[in-house]
Amino acid sequence: MTMQTDVSTPTPLSTDTGSKPLISLTDNAVAKVKVFKEKMPDAKEKSFRVFVEGGGCSGFQYGFTFDEFRAGDEKVACGDIDVLVDTQSRVYLMGSVVDFVEDFKGSGFTVRNPNSKGSCGCGTSFTV
Repeated sequence: MTMQTDVSTPTPLSTDTGSKPLISLTDNAVAKVKVFKEKMPDAKEKSFRVFVEGGGCSGFQYGFTFDEFRAGDEKVACGDIDVLVDTQSRVYLMGSVVDFVEDFKGSGFTVRNPNSKGSCGCGTSFTV
């Protein structure tokens, strides 16, 4: 399937995903993104990017950063923040939910990914 994206006007994902969005953030994740955005001067005018890259002990790992829109990105509104997902990551993240957890093991963003076939013991990498 070929999808063209107009770089000048980012739009939400328009492919058939049923009723599920490409990606969503819990209220905790949205709140934490706002906190980070306030504390990081370079992030003020940027969107929150969620991506997948090769690595980790299971083959793939998640990444999170503040970034500007690039050609081929999908821009998805989650609460009152915008989330960017690149073309390659989109395949792996379809239907995922990003949360922010704080517990006795530490704190950080986590991803509930319906496309993952397994993850490692550390919980930061996954297989498809």
